[in-house]
Parts: sequence; structure tokens; C-alpha cells
Amino acid sequence: MDRRRRVPRTDAVLADSRLVEAGGRLGRSVVKAAVAAAQERARQGEIAPEEVADAAVKALPARAASLRPVVNATGVLIHTNLGRAPLSAAAVEAMTAAAGSADVEFDLATGARSRRGRGTLAALASAVPMAQDVHVVNNNAAALVLVATALAAGREIVISRGELVEIGDGFRIPDLLASTGARLREVGTTNRTSVRDYADAVGPATGFVLKVHPSNFRIEGFTGSAEVPELTGLGVPVVVDIGSGLLAREPLLPAEPDATTMIEAGADLVTASGDKLLGGPQAGLLLGRCDLVERCRRHPLARALRVDKLTLAALEATLRGPVPPVRRALHADPAVLERRATALAGRLARAGIDALGVPSEAAVGGGGAPGVLLPSAAVSLPERFAVPLRTGDPPVVGRIEGAQLLLDLRAVPPERDDDVARAVLAVAEVVG
Repeated sequence: MDRRRRVPRTDAVLADSRLVEAGGRLGRSVVKAAVAAAQERARQGEIAPEEVADAAVKALPARAASLRPVVNATGVLIHTNLGRAPLSAAAVEAMTAAAGSADVEFDLATGARSRRGRGTLAALASAVPMAQDVHVVNNNAAALVLVATALAAGREIVISRGELVEIGDGFRIPDLLASTGARLREVGTTNRTSVRDYADAVGPATGFVLKVHPSNFRIEGFTGSAEVPELTGLGVPVVVDIGSGLLAREPLLPAEPDATTMIEAGADLVTASGDKLLGGPQAGLLLGRCDLVERCRRHPLARALRVDKLTLAALEATLRGPVPPVRRALHADPAVLERRATALAGRLARAGIDALGVPSEAAVGGGGAPGVLLPSAAVSLPERFAVPLRTGDPPVVGRIEGAQLLLDLRAVPPERDDDVARAVLAVAEVVG
């Protein structure tokens, strides 16, 4: 008999109890696609017809979504391609609690509508008490767009030529600002801009002066820039985009600007990211003068840029809860990292794998603290392990240096060391 005639019908395979259960968890379309793929394998002779159900079960994804959790062993703490800041357990729990119906803008005591995300806004205001008011949108670029639209549409934004930066994936600050209807008034030069340059440009058409922290590059040598305190007497608002999301000074990163210091220095508005050094979900933060924040909040564009309940929950938990993973990784003890790398490499070496614990250097990433290297430790493996580890379960992503794969442990939580070891041991059985 033709093998293809023996392939079981789709409805018969879907009746398998394992696939029925998976349909409730993953969705019928996902399960049906796995069954169709298994049936095709049987038609091609790759598996026996009676193995179709087993093959479909084996091929089912762990989750309905295609995004996979990854072990970040790159040594980049805030890796944009890996989703930037990993959330704390408290933030994940808060998102799960808010995933159903939640009192996002409802007062349970009075039964009336209330301010959206009031708990999150209160937590942010408490974290930066120097700010008169705060607001949250869906990312830092959105925060800057909202400020430019609300305060400078049809007017001028005065900005240094040295701060007309590209923020990634081809998006550039001047293009972003011009899209709002504002006109850019460029001052100074790439490497030097003085307070006099700003003062000469400010006039009746000025919406505000903008300072953008060049967070993903450095200019060295014959340089000069006007600082925030020097710009506060120009008679127009001073807006500072700090980018990386520090709310208070971080001793390990003395050159990285923070919201509190900028407001103390006289900034009228500060914009920042929630998913970088703050360690929370993707969000754009606006902090500063209450009248300017209110103008932004009440602008029609604010509705299009508002965050959802999951972001509000995760951001509040990040602000109020325990130290998030990014901050723990930033403050990791190099001596502890060295001991972890030595122990992990020893475990792998005893299994016959060419593994060594070696010194390493990590970076903040995410456009934060360019040029700052953090002492770290890594497990060195043959380069041939890289692809199988990236495509394994769980995926372990390292970096290649000198024909070796380095698994840097600074961004790897200690409780994941066993997962890394198991992943490497599994790969070793395949690649030898």
C-alpha cells in the first residue's frame, strides 16, 4: 500500500489527548500546524505514519509566542538585540497580576474613574523628588517627540551640532525632531559648542534648548560643551535627554548623567529610558516642571504614546521593588565572577570539554556609559560551540574573541550557571 494512504487524518491526530491539552495551552492553530508538518514528514518517508502524533507533540513550541528566553553571556549588560533590561521577579509578578482585569484607571473605593497609572507615577515621583511632576510614555524617543510637539511645533529647537546623534537602526535625533513640525537651530561645531553659541541663537521663535547626551559614542581631544547650569539663564526651557535612565548618580559610572542631578542643575525637563540602567520595562520618562509636564500630558499626541497596564505594573515594581537584574549585574563582584567562571570551567573540563575560566571585560550597553569597561570573568570554549549554543534550549549567547567563544558571566544570574553547564554539556555530545 502507498505509504501516503496510511498517514492518519488530521482530525484523528488532533484527538490525541496530548494534542488536545496542547491546544488549550498553545492554541489550535499552533497545534494544527505541528500536525500538518508531521503528516508531511510521514508522506516523505522521514517518519512512519504511526509516529505522526508523537512527532507533532515533539515539535510543539514551549509557548504560543515565538520569542524565546535567552541566557545573555555576551558581557553586554543591556543588550538591545536581546530585549535590553531583563525584568526583576517582582516586575514579572506585577505584570502577571495586571494581565487580567485591573484597576488601571478605576478607583475601587469610590467606583469612579481615577488617574491612569497613579501608583506608577507616584513611585516615579518618589524616586526623583526634585521633579515637580512626572509622566510616562512608551519609550524615550516618544518622550522626546512629545516634548518637541507640545513645546516647539512650528518653532525652533536650539541644539548643538555635536549632539545630532543617531540612536540606532538608522534613526537620527534631527529626523525625529523635524518630524514633529519643529525647526532645528544648530549651533556650535561637532567638537565645541559654547554658551555664547546658544545665547546667540535663542530668540522669540525658540521653543526650548535641547541637550542630548551622546550616550553611544565619545568625542575626545579638543572638545568643549556648555553645561546645563550655564543654559538656565537664556529665558527658554532647557530640556535634557539623558537617555540611559539613571534616576540618581551612580558612583560606578561618574560620567553618566542622571535625572536628579540634571534637575538640580536647572533642567526644566528631563527625558529618559525605562529599560536601560533603570532596569525596567520599555518606557519613556518625563520629569521636571509641572507646567511643562502638564502641557505634554494634555497634548493629543500623549494618548497615542501612552503605556499599557503591563508596562505600568512592571515599572512600578521596578521602582518600588528589589534591585533589578541590571543593577545587580552592574555591581557584581569581579572576584565572585572569577570564582564562578573557574568552577563552571572546571565542571566542563572534567567532562572532557576544552574549557577555561578567563578574565573578561563587560560593557553597560544600550547606549549607556560608552567606553566604560567592567572587569568580569568568562568561560572560554572552542568557537565551534557558538552556533549550537545559540540555537539550543535554552539559547546561550556569548561572544567570539580570538577564535574562542567567551561566555561572560557578569550578566548571567548565578542561579543560571547550572543551565549554562547543562547547555554546554548537551552541545559537547553533538560537536565533540
